[in-house]
Formats: sequence, structure tokens, C-alpha cells
Amino acid sequence: MSEELSPHGDTTGNTYIDLGADTREGYAIASASRRLARETIGDLTPEDRIRQRCSVAVGDFAMADLMRFSNDPITAGVSAVREGAPVFTDIRMVQIGILKKGHQCSIECALDYGANIAEETGITRTSAGFLALRERLHGSIIVIGNAPSALLSICTMIDEGIIPRLVIGTPVGFVNAAESKELLRTKPVPSVSNLGTRGGTPIAVASINEIITLSL
Repeated sequence: MSEELSPHGDTTGNTYIDLGADTREGYAIASASRRLARETIGDLTPEDRIRQRCSVAVGDFAMADLMRFSNDPITAGVSAVREGAPVFTDIRMVQIGILKKGHQCSIECALDYGANIAEETGITRTSAGFLALRERLHGSIIVIGNAPSALLSICTMIDEGIIPRLVIGTPVGFVNAAESKELLRTKPVPSVSNLGTRGGTPIAVASINEIITLSL
């Protein structure tokens, strides 16, 4: 079936939207990749849309089976984006990768906060940044692609009563990455995560960008 190449319009059926592609060639490449993902993964639910985009982001359809969705994160995320909820990221690569079109959400990086906390306590800069942002996290969208320590801090703050609208937690690595994501899935907040040690910026960015696209 043919597919319309447009950054705007209907997000259902075979119409593909990618706000990040600015040229006809870009649309064509993105469209072809997404078509392969739809054929391989399926296209029945909004969760499938995120599975598709994450698989394309890492060039591996096996990523689809690793994605996990807790407490209806897509409904929560779409609503939060439409209402302009602030977005907080763990590192600048995630901040830079998030689409700036199609929404009014501010996008800030935790690394811009908490330098004194990190220096005084010796904890990671990302964890310190989120601790410094604590009072602003309630009702926000949190996107963590690289820092398990930051995700563990978020989980602790959730236990203490800070409730984000959505947490995307896909940190990568062999130390605390899998464990922090498993812990996130036990918390009573909408979340997108993945199993195991894989993850990283591409997965986190793909997840939030597809939610932004779904919010149009």
C-alpha cells in the first residue's frame, strides 16, 4: 500500500508522520523504514507504534519484544504533551533529540542543575540535577536514556510522593540499568521502559517522539 509523506495530518492507517524529517528524501527514508517495522512488528495499537520507532532507532526489530508499558503511559503521555507539561531529561543528547515541533512543552536537562549537590555528596551529576529539580517534577514528563542512578533517584522520589505524568526510563549499561528499569515498573506511575541492559538515548528519544507524534 502507498503511504503519504507528510509531516502533518492524520496519524492513523497508512499515513506516516515524522516531524523530524525536513526533506522529501528524509521522508522517503523514514517512511520506508517505518513500513518495514509495521510489517515485521504489527500495527494494531499505540504501543506498536512505539515498538516500531524504537526498533527503527536501533536498527533491530528484536527491540520491540523488550519494550514494556506500565499504567497506560501512552494515554498519560499524549495528554501531558497536549497540556504542555514540562519535560526533563538526564543528558543533553536526549534533550537535543526530542522533537521541538508540534507541542508547547519546555525541554530541560538535569545537568543544568544540582552542581553543588553533586560536589557536596559525590553522587552523579544527573542524580543531583533531578534532586535539585524535585519540586518541579510533580506533573512533568521525565525522559532518562543513559543514567540508571538518575532513574533510581526518580523512583525514590516517587516513593516520597513526587508523581510525574510520565516516566520514560531506558538507561543502558551493565551497572543498575536493568535493575532501575525493573524498579520503575513497580511504581504507580505511567512508564515506558525496556527489559535488560540495552537501551540508551535512541530508545528514550524514539519513545517520547512517538508520543509527541501521537498527540497531534
